Amino acid sequence: MQESIGTLLAAVRTEIVRKMEAELIAKGIDLRFTQFLILKRLSALGPMTAGELARSIELDGGAMTRQLDQLEGKGYLRRRPHEQDRRALRIELTDEGQAMTQELMNCNDRVLKAAQRSLDEIERQQLRDYLTRVLHALRDKH
Repeated sequence: MQESIGTLLAAVRTEIVRKMEAELIAKGIDLRFTQFLILKRLSALGPMTAGELARSIELDGGAMTRQLDQLEGKGYLRRRPHEQDRRALRIELTDEGQAMTQELMNCNDRVLKAAQRSLDEIERQQLRDYLTRVLHALRDKH
């Protein structure tokens, strides 16, 4: 029986997470995949509230608080008062967090390159095209 697309996508995601965490361990980096996602998102989008960050990586508020506490303890991010809302805090990367994010992206690039090593250039382009079309279809409001 042929596996469904959903099953294959879930298996690919699981393997990417597993390989990324193995890469981090091999490099002596004491971070989990979720923490990588947090740092990556902050690097890409800049400071944001914990709620915005949690929504952007699909993590509940309590789990986000624990992850932020750990990352702040490692010196990778800091919480700052929000400029427009005195009740809110904005999460931002420190210089150490920015440097770590670059190292994490190098790890991520190696994992994704390994994941595609059985594909030739045409197949890699086709995969990008297919995934882009799927993403656009999912984002389409119609």
